[in-house]
Amino acid sequence: MKKIKRVLISVYDKTNLLEIANALSQRGVEILSTGGTARHLRDAGINILDVSDYTGFPEMLEGRVKTLHPKIHGGLLADWDNAEHTAQAETHGVTAIDMVICNLYPFEATVAKPDVTLPEAIENIDIGGPTMIRAAAKNYRHVAVLTQASQYPEIIADLDANDGSLSEERRFALARAAFAHTAHYDAAITAYLTDSDSPLIKGDRRGNQTDGSEPDEFADNLTLRFKKERTLRYGENPHQRAAFYKTEASPGGCAAWANQRSGQPLSFNNLLDLEAALEIVKDFETPACAIIKHNNPCGLATAGTLQDAFTNALECDRTSAFGSIVGLNRKVTLQTANIIREAANAGVKIDAIIAPSYTEKALRALSRVKRRPILEAGSLSATEPVLQIRNITGGVLVQDPDVHDLDPNDLEVVTSCAPTAAEIESLLFAWKACKHVKSNCILLANGTQSVGIGAGQMSRVDAAIIAIRKAGEKAKGAVLASDAYFPFPDGVEIAGEAGIRAIIQPGGSVNDTPVIETADAYGMAMVLTGVRHFRH
Repeated sequence: MKKIKRVLISVYDKTNLLEIANALSQRGVEILSTGGTARHLRDAGINILDVSDYTGFPEMLEGRVKTLHPKIHGGLLADWDNAEHTAQAETHGVTAIDMVICNLYPFEATVAKPDVTLPEAIENIDIGGPTMIRAAAKNYRHVAVLTQASQYPEIIADLDANDGSLSEERRFALARAAFAHTAHYDAAITAYLTDSDSPLIKGDRRGNQTDGSEPDEFADNLTLRFKKERTLRYGENPHQRAAFYKTEASPGGCAAWANQRSGQPLSFNNLLDLEAALEIVKDFETPACAIIKHNNPCGLATAGTLQDAFTNALECDRTSAFGSIVGLNRKVTLQTANIIREAANAGVKIDAIIAPSYTEKALRALSRVKRRPILEAGSLSATEPVLQIRNITGGVLVQDPDVHDLDPNDLEVVTSCAPTAAEIESLLFAWKACKHVKSNCILLANGTQSVGIGAGQMSRVDAAIIAIRKAGEKAKGAVLASDAYFPFPDGVEIAGEAGIRAIIQPGGSVNDTPVIETADAYGMAMVLTGVRHFRH
């Protein structure tokens, strides 16, 4: 056990600071402090010693140099079990500092401001704080280091239970948290400087060089920064442990940062499906609804109103919609809420709903199902695409999001029959929709309403068979989107037999000629995009 006799306190965030400072002061612990922290403690009637009086050296350079002094860092880094260290400390008047309470300048909050300048950001890079924290954490056998207000109650309890002492196990745990704290802080600085729009940094926010050199899209070293939101009940299955982490700041309307307005805590699978639902409807400018099962849409539609979009999406596959997640891209009114409730009363179980916002009446109506999560994502218009990261054993894969916008003028009509204007509108809807479906994907649409979806099949023919079977009679006269090219004519032949009127696909197969000839044989129009939409 280590008796706490002297503590250095220097914090930006003063949440609950007086609670632990009073507990230490009442135990006769000497408190060293600096600047605003010293004033805060002194104003509360707590006896403190200014660091400048302790070191005999004043704060300088507008506060940039306060604790960077041998008497401070010698007191933090000395191994008091080492006779040589002890002798040197005595020679130079260095005394032990047994605890550091420190948190850092709000760098992330500063750079999150839309009008922040590079000099402002630089000024909010803490130097003395991380140096003290790391020194204390390195020397955890002799020093306890606290970096979060949430740690104060347990430390006070430990001090009360152990006559003002802390165990080595406790100090080690605090050190581990401290290094995680400074690592996250340094990563935030690195990320900002890497992405900065400053003309001093020769690159745009995506890493493209602007000085005439060759582009380098991705950094040589990737540092990921996420903060634990909560532990989840379990992962994809009950035997898997799981937790939810999110970014320090919201990137815009998204499932991770959505405000849960009612319902039970979200599960691992809820979060995955809510993400899928919202990302799909973001892609459409007109009112849109996506109905998600197992990360795939089982129904998707756009319409003049949100309630019509929901109704049309549901008609695609009411059976699969049981136990689904609903995503909407407009404020939900009572009229839309009532349509959703009618579907639920008719046997369609909806597990969660996510939308930009809700009227109060709509929220009350939907919240009558007490356990169903209702999430409010906020404005979707401000959302910027972010890099996609996928884990593999021993590494991660990073890519740009699939945000390719298809210009109708870029469509290449390759059949004798050209699509009508109405068919082109439907083809473009189906093409945009199919990129959100697991590959291999075949999606059928009438107008801007999906009528059959074949998802995640190893064979494109099987995907076509499933989509047509799901559509039933609605396949006749529908259009078809394929996320990748047809390797053989068989998938097109199946579509022709079902009465499909037009097909959109990337093209590029060695068998494009017989594929096109098959479409011609059935009187179908076919357009090529030159772009693939695989989603693994």
